[in-house]
Amino acid sequence: MNLRLSLLLLLVSLNAFGQGLGDRIARAYAAFESDPQLKYGISSLTVLNGNTGQVVFQKNENTGLASASTLKTVTAATAYYLLGPDFTWETKLSYTGSIENGVLKGDLCISGGGDPTFGSWRYPATKREVILGNWIAAVRQAGITRIEGRVIGDDRIFGSQTLPAGWTWQDMGNYYGAGPNSLTWHENQFDLHFRPGSRTGDPAVLVKVDPVLPGVNLVNEVTTGKPGSGDNVYVYSGPYSGVIYLRGTYGIDLKKVISGSVPDPAFQVAREFADTLIRTGVSVKGISTTARRLAVAGEQIMPESPAVLAMHVSPRLPEVSYWFNQKSINLYGEHLLKTLGWKKGAGPTTEEGVKVLQQFWGERAGIEPHAINIMDGSGLSPGNRITTNAMARILQTIRTEPWFGSFYEGLPVYNNMKMKSGTINDVLGYTGYQTSSSGEPLVFSFIVNNYSGSASAVRQKMFKVLDTLK
Repeated sequence: MNLRLSLLLLLVSLNAFGQGLGDRIARAYAAFESDPQLKYGISSLTVLNGNTGQVVFQKNENTGLASASTLKTVTAATAYYLLGPDFTWETKLSYTGSIENGVLKGDLCISGGGDPTFGSWRYPATKREVILGNWIAAVRQAGITRIEGRVIGDDRIFGSQTLPAGWTWQDMGNYYGAGPNSLTWHENQFDLHFRPGSRTGDPAVLVKVDPVLPGVNLVNEVTTGKPGSGDNVYVYSGPYSGVIYLRGTYGIDLKKVISGSVPDPAFQVAREFADTLIRTGVSVKGISTTARRLAVAGEQIMPESPAVLAMHVSPRLPEVSYWFNQKSINLYGEHLLKTLGWKKGAGPTTEEGVKVLQQFWGERAGIEPHAINIMDGSGLSPGNRITTNAMARILQTIRTEPWFGSFYEGLPVYNNMKMKSGTINDVLGYTGYQTSSSGEPLVFSFIVNNYSGSASAVRQKMFKVLDTLK
């Protein structure tokens, strides 16, 4: 009898503590909602028990909100489930025609397989100089000293629609707005080196572009900003554009490299490889091009199965997911979403990837499509809508998966909490995991839309609410 009474009292005590945690969150959240910065805005918070999925606290949990980069957690989790932690992409170097006495009577082809890391500086084996060096060695091993044809970048798999619908003109030309290409190269990024003028308002001089963008005209309209004004430079261009406009201000005391989005990455890698071949003594007669450019011109592209000289295999999914969430790389999210459509759906498109994602979570966790009403895989589109309830349930669901440790490791740390952040215009969000002071595992999603005033002030107020989870 005493044992039963002791167990009953323990259960009551635990239940009371659970209610106490919920009450503390509720009080902090009520104060947050009443803050003047939220007068015209809306926020949502869902907190779940990480083991059971039981609701600890929720408010506006079924209101779809712009998610910003917190959406990356959903894309990554879906990729882990459907592609698997051992998934990799492949990029092939091959040739058409024949090799006779050291002369390739045909073309060299770089066939993209959708790898977002191809040429990236983040992994030892994917760096530009490593890949180009390996492929020069493969050409030499094949005995090729002269190429009668061209170097062709085969960018057909993902099609010509590189940007998701809903991305803005202000975003798409900048490095964080680089769109997915089945032959992505160096994360489809180039760097701009500026020198400020001697006075505010003077033109800022464009000193260097790295790498050089063949066939692209850069129009520099950047001026020198006031001391402390920082980086307000925006790169305006679209996919396959031949003109890039540089606008905004570059602080007079700033020393920073500005990065933009390469308009045609398949052409970029074809040209860089051709230039490297020539520098290392292999002559190339033809003019570099891409499968898309050949199709536009109505020319034959290449045989479906050219002879393979070399194969590059990407890092495994956990390594990609790590950088995807740690550095919030939008490009990786769009590659993952298109790959989901390609491998698990009806085609390699963003829209098909969204369908695959929505269908999976409907079957896996009963989440309705409009609770994940998204337009991309990275969160960059302001048209995305997701509920905190859906996001928290997804993060709670994956805690028992064998790959959860690698997913969790990839999440950044903010406010001494393991969580993914998200920021776009008037949107702030945090989603992740926290263990309470009593040892209770918690999963949370917290999103604010249309706040007013300082983003840093709202961020600190959000942290104050999240501190109640500790």
